Amino acid sequence: MKINRIRTPRVGSVRSAARWVGLGASALVTATGLLVNPSVLPLAHAFDCPDAEVIFARGTNEPAGLGTVGDAFVNSLRQQTGLNILPYGVNYAASKLQLHGGDGANDTIDRVKKSVETCPNTKIVLGGYSQGASVMDIVAGVPIGGISWGSSLPQQYANNIAAVVTFGDVADRAGGSLPTASAMLGSKAQDYCNPNDPICHAGQGNEWSGHTEGYVPVYTTQAAAFVAPKLMSGSSQQVPGYSPPVQGFGPQTPGYAPQTPGNTALTPGSDPAQVPGSVPSIHGPASPASPTTPVSPAPVPASPTPDAGLVSAIQ
Repeated sequence: MKINRIRTPRVGSVRSAARWVGLGASALVTATGLLVNPSVLPLAHAFDCPDAEVIFARGTNEPAGLGTVGDAFVNSLRQQTGLNILPYGVNYAASKLQLHGGDGANDTIDRVKKSVETCPNTKIVLGGYSQGASVMDIVAGVPIGGISWGSSLPQQYANNIAAVVTFGDVADRAGGSLPTASAMLGSKAQDYCNPNDPICHAGQGNEWSGHTEGYVPVYTTQAAAFVAPKLMSGSSQQVPGYSPPVQGFGPQTPGYAPQTPGNTALTPGSDPAQVPGSVPSIHGPASPASPTTPVSPAPVPASPTPDAGLVSAIQ
């Protein structure tokens, strides 16, 4: 009777086969790695650069961000152009002591450099209100009261700045506004002074509400109309809804502005901010003014949230 034996593979043969299987698996992993290794793939952009970026410095004691005037300006600029606009609020302590204007200027300059490095074709707009306007004066190399308070923008970045707008700037009463005093950015700048604003206007008819409530929406809309064509230049698009400035309002020559009918002159000495020829405080009258009924600014439509990837990439 013949007995069939079950043969088992030799130990050496098992080891050899395992070795070949291991080598094959290693080769497969290596080949697969070449296909999926990110280092050998072309890099793709995680975001699209905006058409424009608005770098805006808020006023005294406003919360971090663009501030009321800055928000209204950006919203109006979006409405008038239809462009993708990225806003950036200058990071500085906008306190009553006003000791950090130089910090705001440095943050503005750093932001400009990062934006140019990340998105060289994006047009940059600078802006500021009240104390924030003083920040932009420093950036533009305008000495406030004859004193240079911080670093100015390096000349090589001047061509990246499409426009500059300032609102309620005390420099109008302390040596000259940015458009007239900045050799670097003055030709592409516009300054807006409410004729009832004691911070920027010397003369009769001033009221503190002219500074705190006098810029939205009239002057922010005018500023957007000034900037919009500069952003649209070289584009086939037209500025939708563009119209000339409202008669009776507009950029004011330092020391002169038309008066609103019905306003009367204030008694000299009743408020230092109202005395022609003196440089007022940006923080309001020293003593409480007589009660007035505030005029609420027109509601501003909500603006789209910028791409988070772009914000983090630039920052």
